[in-house]
Amino acid sequence: MASAAYRDLWRATRIAFQGDNHILLAARDQIRQQFRAPAAEAAGTAQALEHAHDVAKFLRENVVQGKRVEGDPNMFKLRIHEHTERGDNDSIKTAGSGKMAGGGCGCK
Repeated sequence: MASAAYRDLWRATRIAFQGDNHILLAARDQIRQQFRAPAAEAAGTAQALEHAHDVAKFLRENVVQGKRVEGDPNMFKLRIHEHTERGDNDSIKTAGSGKMAGGGCGCK
């Protein structure tokens, strides 16, 4: 079970940090340290493994690399891959549609 979580994290770092060896190696070093820590063998192992899978999912779906475009210091090229979560923006479209109690400014 622990080896599956370890592999899941390992693969997620490969996806999230592809092409950035410095960050990739630092992330994998952190994974190694956490899995070797004495706390990894404690009673909360099931929670720790679930946390590891959650972190792997977050890395795969929510981390996007950006690289500055030459010639324009304000523009970045983003590396969005097939695992990147893409929202439908429904929550943003409906965010302002509700009525505020006490007026539009939120004060009473």
